[in-house]
Amino acid sequence: MDHKTILKKLKLSIQLMELHDENSFKIRSYQSVLTSLERGDQDIMGLSDAELSQINGVGKSIIEAIQNLKATETFPALDLLLEKTPTGILEILQIKGLGPKKVKTLWEELGITSTHELMEACRSGQVAQIKGFGEKTQDTIIQNLEFKASNAGKWLYADIDKVIDSLESTLKNLIPTAQIALVGDFARKMEIISSAQVLIGSADLAQTKKSIKTLESIHWDWNISGPKTWRGKHDELDLLIVLHFCSDDDFSWKKLTFTASKGHLLSLVDDNETLAERLIKRDYASEDEFFSKNQLQFIPAEMREGYGEVALAKENKIPELLQDSDLKGILHNHSTYSDGKHSLRQMAEYCKSLGYEYLGISDHSRTASYAGGLDIEKVMKQLAEIDILNLELAPFKIFKGIESDILGDGSLDYPADVLASFDFIVASVHSILNMDVKRATDRLIRAISNPYTTILGHPTGRLLLRREGYPIDHRAVIDACAANNVVIEINANPWRLDLDWRWIRYAMDQGVKLSINPDAHEMEGYSDMKYGVLIGRKGGLTKEMTLNTLSGEEIAAYFAGRKAELK
Repeated sequence: MDHKTILKKLKLSIQLMELHDENSFKIRSYQSVLTSLERGDQDIMGLSDAELSQINGVGKSIIEAIQNLKATETFPALDLLLEKTPTGILEILQIKGLGPKKVKTLWEELGITSTHELMEACRSGQVAQIKGFGEKTQDTIIQNLEFKASNAGKWLYADIDKVIDSLESTLKNLIPTAQIALVGDFARKMEIISSAQVLIGSADLAQTKKSIKTLESIHWDWNISGPKTWRGKHDELDLLIVLHFCSDDDFSWKKLTFTASKGHLLSLVDDNETLAERLIKRDYASEDEFFSKNQLQFIPAEMREGYGEVALAKENKIPELLQDSDLKGILHNHSTYSDGKHSLRQMAEYCKSLGYEYLGISDHSRTASYAGGLDIEKVMKQLAEIDILNLELAPFKIFKGIESDILGDGSLDYPADVLASFDFIVASVHSILNMDVKRATDRLIRAISNPYTTILGHPTGRLLLRREGYPIDHRAVIDACAANNVVIEINANPWRLDLDWRWIRYAMDQGVKLSINPDAHEMEGYSDMKYGVLIGRKGGLTKEMTLNTLSGEEIAAYFAGRKAELK
């Protein structure tokens, strides 16, 4: 049990109370406490009962619930709610766009208690006939169910990297004489992972396999395994684990083969042979030797996707890729002025302690009322606090920004005089997400054309494994950014990683800079920067084409220059 799990359990209890029409005052009380705990900066696990009682809304019943959660991972009120809730209803509650009230209606009017039954009812048109639903809602439910089903068993890279790295270390300790390498999607740092693959080379495969069988963390499925490949599930994750076995002599070419995507393997090295055909010649002893022997510049593993990297390597045009240490500051961050967990001071001081030269604060704008968006009076208050903190923290600097909602017509969220008060503006879409490609593209281009827009935030609004992004014409959007000198964000939050890496090279070719932004809502969110760098590297991103590799002085001059163009 940990802080986040306690919050999830309390949120579940609120959903179930709404589902079962519990006392509305009690529901509001729980919701108020949950909001206070989410916005607080203390770990619940370390708080005493006396400290908990000081938190807004926390009374005796909530303290008892938290005590029980710490001790038993549940509490009596939640147990009672779960007892009268079909298991399938819990899964339906996870479908985006279906709150407890709608789920209750589906349950009572159509007897739906599973996602399978929900899909059947949607396809037969029954859901559309229920008051308050309609065909549009029914179609959305179908799309969300299909999206959920297509992603079953898949994981975000960021959610499994520590577990897979630990598995690699365990294997190396278990079979120290074997050659071991992570291969497949994980080795290429893909944003979504459907299986974790490991290549094992050994001179004594029988003994190696005997040792691996002692692993208790993996449950092998011998029905889908064979002498050269074992498949099973990790006990911590619903993730397919695949072990490939080979001799020591075959390790180098097998590693290159299993690491590469199909597109990479089918890339032409010359007019007659593909990379795969060169690989199977096995006339090399290492990765370095393979590339040099075939007159190819070394291609980093994360770029082996079949997106033109082999052609670049033939011409020695693989660039020196961006590194974590190249980043000098962090842009696009939130504080308690809007929906952040930590105060402006805390966000700034922690950023400084990490060795960065500057922080770009960009809380939500006023239209985002659901996220505590800043009205004009609150904007002025924040700007004044930034001035005070900048005097105190110098030479570290906080740049004054805002994440301005892109409204339905493509305009930004404040009048010109307020927009002019910021050093930079991240323009992002947060509402009216159900758009076709023309409407979405036109909306973004209008925002990009606004002279106050500095950075285009998370261009498609996607949430990986949760929500598809709205469709956009990437070329048209990138071309508009090039024409208007607008930077494009690579949102480093592992759920977003948007701009998609497949469009990074096109952006750079058009002269458009990228910015690695964590969209941090708490101090710990800064750690997501590394995932933005990984995705940037997949797309071939360089230090020179990354905005926040500029020093504090350089980026101050950049922002000042952009503002001077407005006069």
